[in-house]
Amino acid sequence: MKQVTAAIIIKGHEVLIAKRPAGDRLSGKWEFPGGKIEAGESPEECLRRELAEELGIEACVGDFFAESVYHYEHGAIELLAYFVEWISGDICLRAHDEVKWVAMKELGQYDLAPADIPIMEKLLFLR
Repeated sequence: MKQVTAAIIIKGHEVLIAKRPAGDRLSGKWEFPGGKIEAGESPEECLRRELAEELGIEACVGDFFAESVYHYEHGAIELLAYFVEWISGDICLRAHDEVKWVAMKELGQYDLAPADIPIMEKLLFLR
């Protein structure tokens, strides 16, 4: 099972989500940004690296938030979500078609990747 990270970046009452690019297995689906953990890398190190590579931002990874396990046709993943603070940098789309700040109460209106849905549900429950 692959381990994957997700960043919960909150600004006011909004959270950052990103849209998977055309040609991707989950093309058009929205997700909390993050990526696959590489060998020898902690989830926190992975999130910092992925946010720098995919969005061009520097981030500080905070507390663990939630876990979601999902079995896709191409394999199972364990999604580890952390609260993240955006430190610096301007978003530059390198691995997504779009990013959006979305009001928490409106998250359910977006077509999220299946593994991200339990993370969203827990986030809505806390808010």
